[in-house]
Order: sequence, then C-alpha cells, then structure tokens
Amino acid sequence: IVAARNGIPDPEGNFQLRQAVEKAKAAGIPNENIERAIAKGAGTLGNESDNLEEIRYEGYGPGGVAILIEAFTDNRNRTAADLRSVFTKNGGNLGETGCVSWMFEQKGVVTLTGDITEDHLFEASLEGGAQTYELNEDSEGVTAEVFTEVSNLENLSQILKNQGFEVSEAQLRWIPSNTVEVTDPDLARTLLKLMDALEDLEDVQNVTANFEMSDQLMSLSMI
Repeated sequence: IVAARNGIPDPEGNFQLRQAVEKAKAAGIPNENIERAIAKGAGTLGNESDNLEEIRYEGYGPGGVAILIEAFTDNRNRTAADLRSVFTKNGGNLGETGCVSWMFEQKGVVTLTGDITEDHLFEASLEGGAQTYELNEDSEGVTAEVFTEVSNLENLSQILKNQGFEVSEAQLRWIPSNTVEVTDPDLARTLLKLMDALEDLEDVQNVTANFEMSDQLMSLSMI
C-alpha cells in the first residue's frame, strides 16, 4: 500500500512497488489481494482509501530501546491510541515526533543469497555505488547485505543482479546509528513481546528498534 501511495501505481515504473509485489507473490498472496492493496494505496478504491496517510510514530521500549513505527491509517487518533495502549502494556511509552528518529538513518539495503565471495562482492559493490556491506555465515550458508543511499537502491540492485548475484530482497530500511545490547532474558522477552504486539496492529506497516541480542537469547525468549 505504501509503495503504491509513494509512487506511480504501476510495478513496472515503481521499483519499491515491484519489489513489494514480488515479495507478496513469493509468500503466496493471491493476485486479487495484491491488486486491491495497490488500488487502496493509489487512492482508487473509493471511500476506503480517500483518507489514508502514511505516518511515522516514535517511542521507547523497556531498557531505553528506541522504536520507530511506520503506519498507514485513515484515522491517526485511533492508531495513536492503539500504539499507546500497546506500549503501556509492555513497559514502554509512545513519544513525541522526533524523540528517537535522530538515532536512525534510512538506507537502501540489498540482500544477497547463494554463491557469494567477498572479492566479487567488493568489486560489484564499488561498481554499484554501495556505501558498505556485511557478510553473514551460518549453518545454511553465506548471505550478504549491501547498503546504499535511498536514491541508489534500484541501480545497486540491478548491478548486483547483472554481476550474477542472487538478490533475495531490495528494500528501504531504518538503520540505527547506535544500538542497545540486550543480555537480560527478562528484558529480551518483554522487548520481543512489545515488538510482536506492535507489528500485529492493523495499521502498522513496519517496526524498527535499535536493540541487539544474541540469536541464542532471542530463541530462548521466544519460547
């Protein structure tokens, strides 16, 4: 919905919308639902989409964790009330505009999977105008995230594809300038519960926070 509202409602001419449609199809979402979401975002679905607006909310979770929420709503008072209730029930508080956004910078992020060597990735990233990249290795293999300016995301994604990389996702993401390390299991459990509750709200499109925790702690906290 947001991608359709922020650009032309045609995936061929709107890179972010094209990425969203491809992701939705990969997740098995029916074409009818996708087309309805595009129409709703473009404002062509009648009264249902007339008053829709994109709003960013900000707040603090337990432990002083900064949280950004991107929402798409036709009633900002309802959305704010829902968010405030979730924050309050989970040890946080909804803040004023600007209270945490200065801790984040929006970047374009291209995620790669498949056969990745660092030499090849370094050369392709330079060619594509990337700012930096991160390589991650686990039991399932190697993945990489390549970061760039928002305006360069489509160009970088295409160059990486041309260089033979498997692009699994290309998206805009809020990147924290500093992070809060979470090591306490109780705090981890409370934070993850808050994040899940925020993401479950109907108007919420995306939730970003500046905490870090180990995979082991995260898995234990989700039990």
